[in-house]
Amino acid sequence: MLLSASLQLNASYRSEIYSAYINNKMDLWRGVIDRMNAIPGISDELLLELVNYQYGYIGYCLGFDKKDEARKYLGSAQRNIEILEKKKFKPSLVNSYKAAFYGFRIELNPVSAPFNGFKSIDCARAALKLDSGYYFGYIQYGNMKFNMPSALGGSKKEALKYYLKARVLIEKDPEAINEDWNYMSLLIMIGQTYASMKDYTSAETVYKNILEIEPGFLYVKDDLYPGLLKKMKK
Repeated sequence: MLLSASLQLNASYRSEIYSAYINNKMDLWRGVIDRMNAIPGISDELLLELVNYQYGYIGYCLGFDKKDEARKYLGSAQRNIEILEKKKFKPSLVNSYKAAFYGFRIELNPVSAPFNGFKSIDCARAALKLDSGYYFGYIQYGNMKFNMPSALGGSKKEALKYYLKARVLIEKDPEAINEDWNYMSLLIMIGQTYASMKDYTSAETVYKNILEIEPGFLYVKDDLYPGLLKKMKK
């Protein structure tokens, strides 16, 4: 009975986050995080799910230059991941999030890049070594390759390889990608990477695919896809 209630709760959070993502309602996303963070005696599994939602929200804040908000939620997410790390709970995923959080620190304080950059790489490598069959570590490695200066080994082409590998892995379980914001975010990353490489045809294919899955996805429908079409006409 308790397990059933817990699963329903998890599904509810997942659906709420997905709906917030598709409809660009990040205030609702933040509300889910705050509610989850207030759960007394939260299970390790649910805490890891919370970290995933914090990770997504921090990325959004940084994308829209809300640095104070990003710092606030990054501090909370780091505390949560430290709890899971001490318990040795799902170490591959924990290392993936640590890699992402070091990357966020660089965005918040670019001077910290030499230190946090190497830390991020180490954690991403550890994540893949611990579990090479799970998609999330490939996304983090791809993000590093995408954002890193080419002089230090950054490469959009290499980033794309990791994103595509992540896509193959995540799509192995069609049920698992239902209402999964991580999957939609990955598709966006792939589309944006193609666009950054001026492979507009491939980017268009990805954006069309996203809109087939979710015709009302506001960010793609109103921003990314129209922006791409303008570039294609030039």
